[in-house]
Amino acid sequence: MAGPSGKKEKVDKKEKAAKAGPSAGGGGGKKKKDVKKETGLGLSVKKDENFGEWYSEVCKHEMIEYYDISGCYILRPWSMAIWEIMQTFFDAEIKKMKVENCYFPLFVSPGVLEKEKDHIEGFAPEVAWVTKSGKSDLEVPIAIRPTSETVMYPYYSKWIRGHRDLPLKLNQWCNVVRWEFSNPTPFIRSREFLWQEGHTAFASKEEADKEVLQILELYRRIYEEYLAVPVVKGMKSENEKFAGGLYTTSVEAFIANTGRGVQGATSHCLGQNFAKMFEINFENEKGETEMVWQNSWAYSTRTIGVMIMTHGDDKGLILPPKVASVQVVVIPVPYKDANTQGIFDACTATVSALSEAGIRAEEDLRDNYSPGWKYSNWEMKGVPLRIEIGPRDLENNQVRTVRRDNGVKEDIPRGSLVEHVKELLEKIQQNMYEVAKQKREACVEEIRTWDEFINALNKKKLILAPWCDEEEVERDVKARTKGETGAAKTLCSPFEQPELPEGTLCFASGKPAKKWTYWGRSY
Repeated sequence: MAGPSGKKEKVDKKEKAAKAGPSAGGGGGKKKKDVKKETGLGLSVKKDENFGEWYSEVCKHEMIEYYDISGCYILRPWSMAIWEIMQTFFDAEIKKMKVENCYFPLFVSPGVLEKEKDHIEGFAPEVAWVTKSGKSDLEVPIAIRPTSETVMYPYYSKWIRGHRDLPLKLNQWCNVVRWEFSNPTPFIRSREFLWQEGHTAFASKEEADKEVLQILELYRRIYEEYLAVPVVKGMKSENEKFAGGLYTTSVEAFIANTGRGVQGATSHCLGQNFAKMFEINFENEKGETEMVWQNSWAYSTRTIGVMIMTHGDDKGLILPPKVASVQVVVIPVPYKDANTQGIFDACTATVSALSEAGIRAEEDLRDNYSPGWKYSNWEMKGVPLRIEIGPRDLENNQVRTVRRDNGVKEDIPRGSLVEHVKELLEKIQQNMYEVAKQKREACVEEIRTWDEFINALNKKKLILAPWCDEEEVERDVKARTKGETGAAKTLCSPFEQPELPEGTLCFASGKPAKKWTYWGRSY
């Protein structure tokens, strides 16, 4: 909304009162207070003061609805649209790699599930079981998949016979159920969640190793290019790797407000362990029998939770333009005696121009809500850019843009609207990533000794420490740091390793250090 400073100040004063609810033709304050109670507009807690409550409130504003089964959530269209945008990107990329989509059943027979000992031990506490059909007990309980290695691999042994059957590259978009935990958190830890899981088989380890990193790079791109969340690519420790696998790589995010790491997505090389258990063999070109090399890889709706935690503020969500289902909202700002229809028509024309250019735009022409209330509502929903059109804008053939990420306002001519908005959306996306990266880097603390480690842990830092890479030492660190807020553990050893001077000792054991590793508490 543009215009002389006097008029602008007048409207800004109105906004404060109007944020409570619908405009009732200049109705009294009491009515607006009542409406505020009805709409629940505005957050009741600040992000820095009570992060858990803040996160729950933000998620409840059109992202999720709580369900009557603990740990299960309804994904509303506002969040589902984000998932679909990421899905569209990732699905196209893996198809370039000749990965094909398929679907396997949700249910797993116990005999198959328990075939791979290390694997089932890793998931046993989280497996949900179907024990009844109607009122009758099942003769044999049926598991609900926590992941699909044991569901899919008996059929890989059937489909793979010779080297011409390789590589076999399958992916499925599905849900999984992991039941056992005490602190469910929307998106981050839920009993049922959506994900993709890729399962591939190769004739050689070299092929498998190559794909592991190709997929990990796609996960980095999802976080950094789409969600504007900085991540570290690295290797998980032996204690933290996928149960039954050879090695696990991951992208790791960090939530500055809580001082906790988040495993963002994982790409595993399974080696030949599952091939041995499920007899997935092939005849090579020499006529000899060999076992395949396998990978599995997945990312889930947890990505959305990481995005909310990273970018949200005291007004609510802040959505990166690339994943926002509505990138621009256009709001009319009619004053008294203004040409309201002309303003509405300008809003509609603006949305049409943006939409034709491939920008996801909507107008908000509801006449029972004041402009100020609409501002707050769309800010809470995180729409990246707001366009305001008032009488003076109509007169000057311009619009006012307001950025959600930093609140910067700018008046722009309608003639160059599309180009300007495209440029602004790119700037918002880049700025959100840069701001998040600066916050993350401010939390990294490089340490050398145990005392420094404990001090950094108490300050909720992302700790980079020299480590001897021994499993027993990591278990000891977990035991020594166990408390109400959880124990510290390795997050990953980054692929981009800082220089490790000769003679550097492990911070925890005093033995010679072999690598730099990120440590901290995690979700």
